[in-house]
Amino acid sequence: MRKAAWVDPRTTALIVVDVQHGFINRHSQGVVPAIVRLLEGWRAADAPVVLTRFHNPPGSPYETITGWTKLRSEQEQALVDDLVPFIGTAAAVLDKAQASVFTPEGAQLLRDSGWTDLALCGIDTDACVYDSATDAYQAGYRPWIVVDACASTGGRQYHDAALLLAARNIGAGQLVTSDTILAQIGGSQGAHT
Repeated sequence: MRKAAWVDPRTTALIVVDVQHGFINRHSQGVVPAIVRLLEGWRAADAPVVLTRFHNPPGSPYETITGWTKLRSEQEQALVDDLVPFIGTAAAVLDKAQASVFTPEGAQLLRDSGWTDLALCGIDTDACVYDSATDAYQAGYRPWIVVDACASTGGRQYHDAALLLAARNIGAGQLVTSDTILAQIGGSQGAHT
């Protein structure tokens, strides 16, 4: 991974994708502290944050094609407790019934906000984060995937596979670490290990 090009806190939104109770398992739970650190850095830089919540309505393709019926209850759909303090200062909390943040409402929000760059983190790297990054790229935004602040409920192999595809499809330079992007955004309180 190379050093990120300049990321301007006025035009770069942090998109925290689906860090919800229903997506927390033994493979994904360890990513929450890295996401909180990003949120704290974004808040320190007074930069915009969008939190997303996935909903899986009855009759969705997730149910009818793959048989997946999770993310239906309020408890599963709720953001993890560590993210609750950031809801009040978020630019938006976007509910979605698809993987990508580019729902009609999400696309309108991004367009109206005038952001040029989207820093993406969250769960699942191989689904909602990857789909949002490729949709951002196709829509003309510069996506950054914060690799150490993403995880897959399916395990490390799915996380790594998504990053391999992202490097090919949106550019290896768009894969960054928390330290790198926090230094760029200006919200880092120094490097953490």
